[in-house]
Amino acid sequence: MKLLFDQNLSRKLVTRLADIFPDASHVQFFELAEKTDTEIWDFAKLNEFCIVTQDADFAERSRLYGSPPKVVWLRCGNTPTRQVESLLRSGQEAIQELLENPNLHCLELH
Repeated sequence: MKLLFDQNLSRKLVTRLADIFPDASHVQFFELAEKTDTEIWDFAKLNEFCIVTQDADFAERSRLYGSPPKVVWLRCGNTPTRQVESLLRSGQEAIQELLENPNLHCLELH
């Protein structure tokens, strides 16, 4: 499964994390930046993406509907891209477990 970075995250994360998440992408690359959460959710589900976001709405949607798509909810507030990158790198194993375990739907990283 591939990661899809939400609008609230930098597109730079795609290249910065290509060594550990080579299939990652960003909503802007699919012209989803101005779309609703429902449209992004449906796109991610159809295209086998895991949504990476700082938006609590996707985490709530995951609790209500389960997966797919799965959600990585970054609980780090408004932080520089390098810190978001560091958080994702340190959470790499947990993210892999989320992606591989059918019983997991949402992962919160702090």
